[in-house]
Amino acid sequence: MAKEKEPVAHAEPNERFTALYHAHHRQLYAYAVSRAGHKLADDVVGDTFLVAWRRLDAVPARPLPWLLGVARNVIRERFRDDIRQASLAAQLRAWVVEADADFADSVAERAAMLAALACLSEDDREALTLTAWQGLSAKDAARVLGCSTATFFVRLHRARKRLEQAMSDAATVDRHRPVRSPEQEYAR
Repeated sequence: MAKEKEPVAHAEPNERFTALYHAHHRQLYAYAVSRAGHKLADDVVGDTFLVAWRRLDAVPARPLPWLLGVARNVIRERFRDDIRQASLAAQLRAWVVEADADFADSVAERAAMLAALACLSEDDREALTLTAWQGLSAKDAARVLGCSTATFFVRLHRARKRLEQAMSDAATVDRHRPVRSPEQEYAR
C-alpha cells in the first residue's frame, strides 16, 4: 500500500489543490468505480474535487478519508439506492460472465468471489471494498462511513462472515451442477 501523500499546508490554494488532486485522484477514481461504476466515476470524482476546492480550508492533513467521505455523499446525493444497486450488481455480474471463461483456477476463484460479492448488500460490499480494494485502515474506513472504529469492526466482521457464507453457498451449487462434455457445451 502506497503511503498517503500530504499536500503542503502553507502552499497557495492552487498549488495545494493541485497537489491534493495529483496525490489522491487515482484512489478516489478507484473508489468511485467500485461504488458507482465506470460510467459515473468521472462525475463523482469531479464533484468530489469541486467540493474539495470550495472547502479547501476544511480539508484535513490526511485528506483521503475526508475525500472518500465526500465522494460517498456525492454518490448518495446523485443516485438513489435502487439505481446504484442495480448498476453495481449488473457490473459485478458482467465481471463474473467475463471471468467465467475458466482459463485457470485463479479465474474461477475470482468469478466465485465476485459472484459472492454481488450477492451481498451494498453496505457489506462497501465495508469489504474500503479495506480490501481501497486499502484503508479500519479507522479511516469508519471515518468514510461516518461511524466509530468499533462499529466499523463489527460491520466488517459481519460482512466477512456473509461473504464466506455466500462463497460456501456458491461452492455447494457448483458441486451439484451437472458436468457437461465439451461436445455438449459446444452444442449450447
